[in-house]
Amino acid sequence: MQSMNFGKAANRALRALRRGAPTGLAAVALCVSSAQAESLRATYALSIIGLPIGTADASAALEPDSYRIEIGLRLTGLAALVSKAKGAAAANGQIANSTVLPAAYANTTANATETRTVRMGLAAGTVRAVDISPPFLDMEGRVPVTEAHKARILDPVSALVMTVPPGEPLVGPSACDHRTLPVYDGLVRFNVTLAYVGTRQVQAKGYSGPVTVCSARYTPIAGYKLDSQSTKFMAENRNIEAWLAPVEQAHVVVPYYISVGTKAGTIVIQAVDFQLVHEHAQSQ
Repeated sequence: MQSMNFGKAANRALRALRRGAPTGLAAVALCVSSAQAESLRATYALSIIGLPIGTADASAALEPDSYRIEIGLRLTGLAALVSKAKGAAAANGQIANSTVLPAAYANTTANATETRTVRMGLAAGTVRAVDISPPFLDMEGRVPVTEAHKARILDPVSALVMTVPPGEPLVGPSACDHRTLPVYDGLVRFNVTLAYVGTRQVQAKGYSGPVTVCSARYTPIAGYKLDSQSTKFMAENRNIEAWLAPVEQAHVVVPYYISVGTKAGTIVIQAVDFQLVHEHAQSQ
């Protein structure tokens, strides 16, 4: 019975990670191929109620005016024994006027019985097409997602790259204060609002330095079920926190650590390898 409950918790955690920021701010690594860019490859440890459940590896390409990110999630240890769930996601787009503008997003999740892929095509952050295969069957009773809800949004992966206004420091209140992330994952539209808590020093393989600690609040907008207890729980949840690390040349911040309180316990996503490299020459 304990293993079954742990398996359900692990599956619940993976579904949460798939949804995006902050419940899916799983991992991000930024890898670039041109001058004036930075490369970051990271591995994150995933745990729930203090028990390790998996890892997230990510790589991406980030230039001053564009980005590409790929993320892979896999369960390990006891979680892998009781659940075959895994996931992968990718996104790319432009960065203009300190704004992230997604162009494409894809996400695949799989368990022992089903594999589902979500694809979105966007134009400067506005959704033009969504394909979900196989389609979700539980569509009744959901708040309708309108075209207005699909304009000027971030997909769950693009939401991991957060710009900071020119001239503002990357560590401190400017990293998270007054920041609202309008996220759409192809099914649910929600906001994540960040607020400054403080700063702290961290150390992992490849990185030792300051991060900004932000609290986060989840606000459902559309696509969710009106009678969903999990949505109600997340909307009232005050146990969400993200630590953001600076990426200097691109003048953005990315997640280093995230904790999310869930009904199954607190999910923690923490960098154990955070390799940041400055690129100064063309590599292609």
